[in-house]
Amino acid sequence: MATTAMFGCATTPQTESAPAKVYMTTDISPEGLVRVYEALGVEATGKVAVKISTGEPGGKNFLKPALIKNLVQKVNGTIVECNTAYKGRRNTTEAHLEAAREHGFFDIADVDIMDAEGEIQIPVKDTTHIKYNIVGKNIANYDFMINLAHFKGHVMGGFGGVLKNQSIGNASSAGKAYIHSSGHTTDMQKMWDYFGNQIEFLESMAAAAQSIHDYFGGGERILYINVMNNMSVDCDCNAHPADPLLKDVGILASTDPVALDKACLDIIFNITPSEGNDNGPLLERIRTKHGTHIVDYSEKIGLGTQKYELINID
Repeated sequence: MATTAMFGCATTPQTESAPAKVYMTTDISPEGLVRVYEALGVEATGKVAVKISTGEPGGKNFLKPALIKNLVQKVNGTIVECNTAYKGRRNTTEAHLEAAREHGFFDIADVDIMDAEGEIQIPVKDTTHIKYNIVGKNIANYDFMINLAHFKGHVMGGFGGVLKNQSIGNASSAGKAYIHSSGHTTDMQKMWDYFGNQIEFLESMAAAAQSIHDYFGGGERILYINVMNNMSVDCDCNAHPADPLLKDVGILASTDPVALDKACLDIIFNITPSEGNDNGPLLERIRTKHGTHIVDYSEKIGLGTQKYELINID
């Protein structure tokens, strides 16, 4: 079944581009994840990076190794991450590797903390705020990236999906400071001195996400998956996240990150609240943080389109 959805929370006019295909299954299982990947019709080849969040120890909502194992091993992928820019158990390579080991990721694949040995700068098309993107050095070792994100809320961005996973997630610690400060500093101790303009932060994330998309062949060697389960208002970077109030939805995938995050937002915005399925807190978080602006701005700078065709593969 295919339906075209353009409802929900968009504020910018639709472009004249053709709708992007977004594939969806309600089967949140290892098999469902592989099927939605295969539906894209794009084979991950060469040395494949699978970008996830390893999850801050203490949290429990991150994507579990048992769920992603079949996909990661099907593409012979390496799980990749970068160190954080806040105090916790993932802000040094040694601690981050231990956290990944505790969470079971080493049981299914190799794990690469891409900024363990340094960082590189890659160009950005939109230089309104950031003038380049600072990413983990080891990104250069990969031919293809699968952006495998857990869709949920986020205390700063409003929500986290593939756009956030691509921008903040691939940035080195210094690169995270650079994005959070909208291009003012790479100093993690000083970045909060510059964080104050939410719109600039969201637009900086969009520009960084576009640079990764461009780095992998202008989108030819990257694909995007959002898993909509355990959707707390808090990110997996939170060691003590709020319990999810929403029922699990499914797994969505696309070659267009803007269309994918937009489709997931539309699903959340159009839930009719019921017992055990309350979208209110997440909607409030998205709205108070102007979270949908990252989707609007990503479309504006040419990263993708908000117009999509939702294709149910069940």
